Amino acid sequence: MFGKKMTSSRKHHLKSLMLQIAAGMIEQEKKELKAVKEAYMAENCPAPSLSGDQAALMVICLLIPRQEICKKIHQAIDKIDEARYDAEAKVQKADKEIEDLKLKVIELAGVKKPALKKVRMSADAMLQALLGGKHKVNMDLRANLKQVKKEVKEEPTEAVGDWRKNIEDKADRKKMFETS
Repeated sequence: MFGKKMTSSRKHHLKSLMLQIAAGMIEQEKKELKAVKEAYMAENCPAPSLSGDQAALMVICLLIPRQEICKKIHQAIDKIDEARYDAEAKVQKADKEIEDLKLKVIELAGVKKPALKKVRMSADAMLQALLGGKHKVNMDLRANLKQVKKEVKEEPTEAVGDWRKNIEDKADRKKMFETS
């Protein structure tokens, strides 16, 4: 029904192949990401045209008031900050959704409880397992009980024969309690 088990060398070989493929895919993703970044920078941040000499550049700077240059730079910075903030918000929202979905998957899978095995264990072994090997506990409760010997009172046989005298003695006692 089942084929032969895979040898450890075969497993190791397949694992190394998978790692090589994954490393190649990561490199490819890095190259694609770099190309996307370069395209974005070329589109949104064109390179400044510095054609001409320094004197011409100085003339342009003198013609355009500095406040306007600062305003343009601030507007560009504001636009970039808004775009960055929006991108961060999207990423945080996506991360939150991913975390929620992970929790839902865990909840749906449920916690699988292993089947309990029936174990025959004496009470002494159970307590020793719970408390550890250092503690000595004996569950033989009968051994812990004190031995009480029953004392048998022997009444003198002489008193049995003379029952009238006993009754008279007891009557004297009764009178003694009544008078006090």
